[in-house]
Amino acid sequence: MGDTGRLGEFELMVMLAVLHRRGDAYGVTIADELAARSGRTTSRGALYVTLKRLEEKGYLDSRLEADEEARGGRRRRYYAPTPGGVSAVADAREAMRRMWHGLDRELGT
Repeated sequence: MGDTGRLGEFELMVMLAVLHRRGDAYGVTIADELAARSGRTTSRGALYVTLKRLEEKGYLDSRLEADEEARGGRRRRYYAPTPGGVSAVADAREAMRRMWHGLDRELGT
């Protein structure tokens, strides 16, 4: 399944949303963060498939909340970046920085 050392565009956006949530990252809050910061809405299915893939790549860890009673027996799954996930985000930022470098004139900025 491709190069697990690189993040796709949507994977990167999800990782950034998780990082922004600082410990309060579960499906709804991640989707809200994506919408608020990027103006991009996403389906629950696409988000959860991406979260699972990021876990499989070792970029996210997840845990189920302890309190089942709070949501009628359904527990929330919280996500947190792993050190490898943080490193992958930093690598993606550096690669994009290098790609943007020198394009100010072409972009009119």
